Amino acid sequence: MKNIISISLFLIIELSTVLAQNPNLGTSGAQFLQLPVGARSEAMGGAIVGLVDDASSIFWNPAGMVKIKNVGTHFSYMNWFDLFDFNAASLVYNVGDVGTFGVSMVSLTTSKMEVTTEQEPNGTGRFFDAGDLALGISYAKYLTDKFSVGLTVKYINQRIWNETASGLAFDIGTQYKLDFQNLTIAMCMTNFGPDMNYDGPDLDFVYRKDDNFPLSRLTPSRLLTEDFPLPLNFQVGIGFDIIQYEFVKIIGAIDVTHPNDNRERAHLGSEVSFFDRFFIRGGYKYNYDDQDYAFGAGANVILGNTLVNFDYAYSIYNILPNVHRFSLNLNF
Repeated sequence: MKNIISISLFLIIELSTVLAQNPNLGTSGAQFLQLPVGARSEAMGGAIVGLVDDASSIFWNPAGMVKIKNVGTHFSYMNWFDLFDFNAASLVYNVGDVGTFGVSMVSLTTSKMEVTTEQEPNGTGRFFDAGDLALGISYAKYLTDKFSVGLTVKYINQRIWNETASGLAFDIGTQYKLDFQNLTIAMCMTNFGPDMNYDGPDLDFVYRKDDNFPLSRLTPSRLLTEDFPLPLNFQVGIGFDIIQYEFVKIIGAIDVTHPNDNRERAHLGSEVSFFDRFFIRGGYKYNYDDQDYAFGAGANVILGNTLVNFDYAYSIYNILPNVHRFSLNLNF
């Protein structure tokens, strides 16, 4: 037990102190996979891998799915910088000793935009759009009464007009709960998979080798696109109880992340609950260029045999427009 705690604290300290610029900055694609899913998680600054325990676990740490007693669902929406619609949904079913299964969907879409060229800067009359999609299947299980592990297999598809890129990726996570202050040590590695590249009919063109030679033929040709890696991310963290009274409870979390295309970052978050019905949350993101703080609130109500959770998050950005997130969780 002491070795586990020591190793976890060592990882957190080491990752949080490595602040050098990553030489691979901006090299990975499929960036929509890094957008935070769920209002509660974002309101706590993304410090969630040790605390997540509902159907949104699929997107952060699939090991947390085991805490769902029967069936859980998650729906979330945000308008990303007034330009993109971001939607996520998941369904989790606990099959007892067999394990917990889940399915998920994430999509990022934008409305159609008119095509412009150098000759027609005001528009050509043709329109294009773009969209990203990730579909996942997850499985989680308790290996002991305190240690759980989870795995997600994702199909990823990106489209820009007629060009598409697709591939597979894996998420794997763990949670280990201790008896002291409900302390949970967690780890998650997301978006592990092979490189992707774009392909489509708009890459085809015809080429004439010499315009001055009348017999030079038009040759069918094709543009080549470079492979790009997925945004691989390794995140470790702890979640714990700070204060617990009869009607008030305060929990906290500290996470650090190591992305393959950026510098190391730290996440801190806290949640105050009243009567286990009303929640106030706040979070801080360290070593980010565009964002520092996030806040939010939540409430739940019991309708028959269903627990309904409503959550809201407000993300404050330094230059870009601030973002509102809305989530709904149902536990049957």
